[in-house]
Amino acid sequence: MSLRDDAIAIWSAGIAAVDSAQSVHRQIRVQQDKLWIADVRIPISSAGRIEVIGAGKAGAGMAAGVEAALVTTNFSDRISGWVNVPADCVRPMKYIQLHAARPAGLNEPTQEAVRGTQEILRRVRSLSESDVCIVLLSGGASALLCSPTSGISLSDKLSVTRALAGSGAPIHELNLVRTQLSQVKGGRLAAACRAHTLVALIISDVIGDPLEVIGSGPTIPSASRAADALLVLRDRQLLDQIPPHVIAFLERQAEATLTSHPDAELALPRTVVQRIVASNAMAITAATVKAHALGYEVQSLGSANAGEAAEEGRQLIARLLAIRKESSGTRSSSTLGPQRRVCILSGGEPTVNLSGSGSKVKAIHSVAAARGGRNQELVLAAITAHQNSADWKNTVLLSAGTDGEDGPTDAAGAIADQDLVQRIAASEFDPDSYLARHDSYAFFDAVAGLFKTGPTHTNVMDLRVGLRCL
Repeated sequence: MSLRDDAIAIWSAGIAAVDSAQSVHRQIRVQQDKLWIADVRIPISSAGRIEVIGAGKAGAGMAAGVEAALVTTNFSDRISGWVNVPADCVRPMKYIQLHAARPAGLNEPTQEAVRGTQEILRRVRSLSESDVCIVLLSGGASALLCSPTSGISLSDKLSVTRALAGSGAPIHELNLVRTQLSQVKGGRLAAACRAHTLVALIISDVIGDPLEVIGSGPTIPSASRAADALLVLRDRQLLDQIPPHVIAFLERQAEATLTSHPDAELALPRTVVQRIVASNAMAITAATVKAHALGYEVQSLGSANAGEAAEEGRQLIARLLAIRKESSGTRSSSTLGPQRRVCILSGGEPTVNLSGSGSKVKAIHSVAAARGGRNQELVLAAITAHQNSADWKNTVLLSAGTDGEDGPTDAAGAIADQDLVQRIAASEFDPDSYLARHDSYAFFDAVAGLFKTGPTHTNVMDLRVGLRCL
């Protein structure tokens, strides 16, 4: 295989390890007269319905994992469910309804997301003490699971979210404010559930896997208050950019909770279990195993890389190019041969710094007519830093979103090698100008550098593979 093929194989091994269907299937088993979901034991004789609800980019695969685990059991006739997913992830299921809650590539809530979330609320409120609720959560759930609180419209929430994103607010601030305007976030979905047992199976797309941040924590009570949301908006000087009645609502809530927390005593189901079933660290581990099998020594940068995308790209290519052949006395040629083959792995989720505004966002939505995403920008920045094709000899850099989406595009990311850099040099395309206006998709589309996978039905942030052979 070529170096490029090796990079794709290593990346793909990471994705396979966090396959959503398998990650969920492993958590469910039936032994004699008992059903196990994660660590919860449920006697079959006393169990009622099994309601499966959830949201996220990996929702279709996760739902398939539930069905596969239960379809041949005594529970098969008691399964029903509803999961909000992007439109390009909808497929026929036997028991669980997959609802197209937003178009592909649009990471914002829509009226269909609201409609689907209201159906989810109706379902969990209809459950009884004998029933079991399985909640499937993955990246993208914050937008796909949306039901504004009374008096707040979807348009209001979009205004708030866009203002915060435009100010450079990190994800925890976005979620803090959105939670105060929601009927489902911050543990409120779990509080609406009338089942005795709720088990949340979660694929993490957040550094550190914090339960309260993933999908805005619909199954775990939030520690934030309305006063905290007002403080965020005030500190970011956004009070005059938010609809006045939203500010008034938050002020009323803050005044009413000066001495108590409205969510401190949420009436949750008697048994609530939260289980991370897939994460970026698991993908990195599997990619490491594959790289070793292909004869590479591995340098892992871990899963917590969250810098600026362009700077991450420049640092990664510099690190690759700094690798030198070691003296024969320091390595055994019997394991890796006469060449030194090095694989650098990096996980996490960098941001994009929008030129002129200083705003940092997880994925570009638009800069004038420009299109792209953080992974494409990262690889483009690496190319601009080293435009001499000789620098890329026996070197490959692949950066892609594990969900198959990079910004509002049909690409997962981009891949660069010596052949690509030679094509760029022979063309009229100026990588610096494309980077300056954040138009990475148009650039890579023109020079055949896009990395497309389609929906992967999982989502554990980004995975980067850098290879160098000396």
